[in-house]
Amino acid sequence: MPDRAQAVLDVRGLETVFCTRGGDIHAVNKVSFHLKPGELLGVVGESGSGKSVTMMSLIGLLPSPPAEVRSGEVLLGGKDILKLSPVELRRVRGARVGFVFQDPMTSLNPVLTVGDQIMEPLRRHMGMSKADARRRAAELLVLVGIPDAERRLKNYPHQFSGGMRQRVMIAMALACDPEVLIADEPTTALDVTIQAQILELVAELRRKLGMAIVWITHDLGVIAGIADRVMVMYGGQVVEQAPVKELFRNPRHPYTRALLKAVPTLSGARAARLQVIDGQPPMLGAAPSACPFRSRCSHAFARCATENPARRPLDDKPLDHGHDVACHWNPETADA
Repeated sequence: MPDRAQAVLDVRGLETVFCTRGGDIHAVNKVSFHLKPGELLGVVGESGSGKSVTMMSLIGLLPSPPAEVRSGEVLLGGKDILKLSPVELRRVRGARVGFVFQDPMTSLNPVLTVGDQIMEPLRRHMGMSKADARRRAAELLVLVGIPDAERRLKNYPHQFSGGMRQRVMIAMALACDPEVLIADEPTTALDVTIQAQILELVAELRRKLGMAIVWITHDLGVIAGIADRVMVMYGGQVVEQAPVKELFRNPRHPYTRALLKAVPTLSGARAARLQVIDGQPPMLGAAPSACPFRSRCSHAFARCATENPARRPLDDKPLDHGHDVACHWNPETADA
């Protein structure tokens, strides 16, 4: 198993706080993970779990103020990009780290042609001439499966379907051959047919380009089909991380188990009863001193109310390499 020194992206103890008039909101609490070249890491959790805020914190996409990265390291190629100046960080975004947003209609500029928007990072980060950038932009549209690329470069975002706009966003993210691609729920607003096409496209691009990918989603079915490893987040922190097959075969955190039970399934000709997770997500107004899931957990006991559990490995591998969990409850010594 490669060690963390070989990771293209290595995040250590990331903590992000939103400073408001009502007090600090601890949106990301000591999150750590790493990403190997060519690996796809799935990040799952319900709305408000900290998935998107974590990834936007990595590359300075959150407005500051109110957002503030209080601690942690984000090593990209061994260099901590949190220590870069705003100008240096802008050079990293788009060039070394690509970002695909959830809603392309609000992410694309409606008054600029698609060609101009794809060409912009090519000219800014790679110093291409206008003619070279236009040729590369056409190649990118072909790469993401948009036909008649030369003509479509002249079109505006509203002239594309939802699925095609998402392909344009992927083309923009890939423009400068980034080492890491972060995709923030890019198929959520699409119908299932287009979603399947986008997933197939990403799998093909990953094989061709060998880039590392972080895929943020609430859809465990998507993760089961595309991810190598899965990171489960709740209350702004990582509660479980494992290889994808291991996580689905042997989930260890009560929250992960509850998420899997909430996935709609069919039993024979009839749908099984959909299970829900009782209660509400935690308020994030203070740094957690107890388990954030305890009020919704059927396995909670006294220690859960006084100590926020640290992640611990469940095998002989170090954290982030095998299966680890942040939970005081042990299903092997209790009634699971």
